Amino acid sequence: MAEWVEQWFAAAASGWKAKTRHTYRGVLDRLVLAHLGGAQLVALRPIQVNRWVGTLSESLSPSQVRQAYRLLAQVMSSAVDNDMIPASPCRGIRLPRLPEADPRILTVADIKRLVDACEAADRVLVLLLAYGGLRIGEALALRRRHSDVAQGRVMVSEAVTELLGGPVIATPKNHQRRELVVPTFVARQLAEHLTDLPDEPDAFVFPGRQTHTVGRQQSYHSFRRRFVQAVADAGLTDVTPHDLRATHASWVADSHGVLVAARRLGHANAGVTTRHYARAMDDRDAQVAKHLDKLGTAKPSGTQRARKRRKEG
Repeated sequence: MAEWVEQWFAAAASGWKAKTRHTYRGVLDRLVLAHLGGAQLVALRPIQVNRWVGTLSESLSPSQVRQAYRLLAQVMSSAVDNDMIPASPCRGIRLPRLPEADPRILTVADIKRLVDACEAADRVLVLLLAYGGLRIGEALALRRRHSDVAQGRVMVSEAVTELLGGPVIATPKNHQRRELVVPTFVARQLAEHLTDLPDEPDAFVFPGRQTHTVGRQQSYHSFRRRFVQAVADAGLTDVTPHDLRATHASWVADSHGVLVAARRLGHANAGVTTRHYARAMDDRDAQVAKHLDKLGTAKPSGTQRARKRRKEG
């Protein structure tokens, strides 16, 4: 089986991003080949795959087990397509359930406290995450040429991924380039931020702060350390940079609908937006109940009363 896995990886990897290649290679080596690499491809059966899933579940999280299984299923599906085996052994497999984990949705007041608690150079970055819905990797990859502060527009066309061999800049996830209009007050602060940076089109909006990182984008890990401190200083808990993106999705979905939120986040499928990002605002359920209460207890109008009398007569 190991030989087929290598053939499949060599053929499939050419269309993947660097992060995907790195992640899949690690999963194949550690979780698939280490357990099933010695099995004969034509002899692998669902019962063996079930046993393998059970073994992984003893030491890994449900999401890790599911990722390994999905990768094996792709390998086996390709083997069927190439007439290597008559049917995939990845069928009827019971996978561990994923725990429900909702993102933390912040209020406008929460964001203001967080921004005030940030170091000056990080405030615009946090505002772009919350009011633009950018992924952190997209924000860190922004260059001066990607912003038109006069029009309040930001072009998201690159994203940085930090791998063991160093950062890699490529197109955003799923190649979803997009142009965003940001609030005027965010564009104004972005313009002020840019005055302190080199007047060069390719200059990073959020450059590294150390001498040896000048001319490169800022490291996510260094920003994350400062972000965690700002969260604590703002009196908040359990807030991640990704929660700001989910907060943006929830605000936009609440005011303009999930399709608009999906476009701003760069999702081709609005289902992804509702499943993983947008959540109903806390006070909306109470507002719905209040509205329905008015409908249910409202007195009929004169026209409605006349219609009722005609029906009764």
